[in-house]
Amino acid sequence: MASLLALDLPLGPDLERALRECVHLGQAFCVLDQRLSKERRREESRALGATHLRDATGVHALASGASVDDEIGLVMLTSGSSGTPKAVELSWNALRASAELTQESLRAATPPVWYPCLPANHIGGLAVLLRAILSDAQLLWGEPGAIATAPSRGATHVAVVRAQLFRHDLSGFAAVLLGGARPPGDLADNVVTTWGMTETGSGVVYNGRPLRGVAVVAIDGEICVQSPTLFRSYRDGSRPRITGPDGTDDWFPTGDEGDVTDGVVHIRGRRGYVINTGGEKIWPDDLEAVITSVPGVLDVAVTSIEDQEWGHRVVALVVSDGSRLDEQITSTASERIGPWAKPKEIRYVASIPRTANGKIRRDRLGDTR
Repeated sequence: MASLLALDLPLGPDLERALRECVHLGQAFCVLDQRLSKERRREESRALGATHLRDATGVHALASGASVDDEIGLVMLTSGSSGTPKAVELSWNALRASAELTQESLRAATPPVWYPCLPANHIGGLAVLLRAILSDAQLLWGEPGAIATAPSRGATHVAVVRAQLFRHDLSGFAAVLLGGARPPGDLADNVVTTWGMTETGSGVVYNGRPLRGVAVVAIDGEICVQSPTLFRSYRDGSRPRITGPDGTDDWFPTGDEGDVTDGVVHIRGRRGYVINTGGEKIWPDDLEAVITSVPGVLDVAVTSIEDQEWGHRVVALVVSDGSRLDEQITSTASERIGPWAKPKEIRYVASIPRTANGKIRRDRLGDTR
């Protein structure tokens, strides 16, 4: 059994050095969210079960916490987009497999030079650093907001979420990995859409295709994954696995609905958020993608409320450019999906609650005004 070290350091060279030291020593680690207050970070370390904390002043023992098995390299909280985050345990072997598979899929004549700009307490941001520490990538450090100028300074690759894709000119990168929320419809040629989660050790499906060594199937409509990058268990000891089509019992049921056709993975959304209205099923992700295409819509989230007639009534929460777009939204939804998809109610709001990696906080949509 080993201790678990919480790294309370900002994104930058100091964090990279601390991570390299953890890898060299075989020290299990977790990374705290630097956007939180000091007290909230302490709460986060308790949720992770950290036994020690490293900050700018040194290493400190914590009063609580629990050791991890020697094979564990990382403990990380899930994004919490659908509720209370869970603490996930990933082995050293899974972390190395994730770094190597990504590098292999993106490699050109020379190793990638990554520009880190995502929080390292989420798997998408940490994976960028680990590609340099556990594989042969390089890192170019700079301000997270200076993404557009990074290629002129030598960066070739970057991982971003949807908001960054809209805010910055990323045309100078050889590859832009886009994760988090569902991607917009029109993407530049250098953008690679990714799907994955904390439990899969970062993205395992690129542009709809699983990485080498990763198998993805739909079992009763649920996306299930078999991969060398999979997490070992949650911190509470639970290890969700099911029997797959090959007869082995090491497939992870992701909770995402979708299908796999001719080797291409299509994700429809979280199973718990499908809306049944008048006997028809509507996936919030599908309808959000359609509504986002309406000129004047800046952001959108789709939810529902109970309705005596319909079972559930579709509600669209819309951030607009100031325009009232009810007719355009309902007509587009009807044309692109079907008349049952027309929102029964459209609420104009100031913002949509999202996680740091761009996922909609669907558990908080009821509080949106």
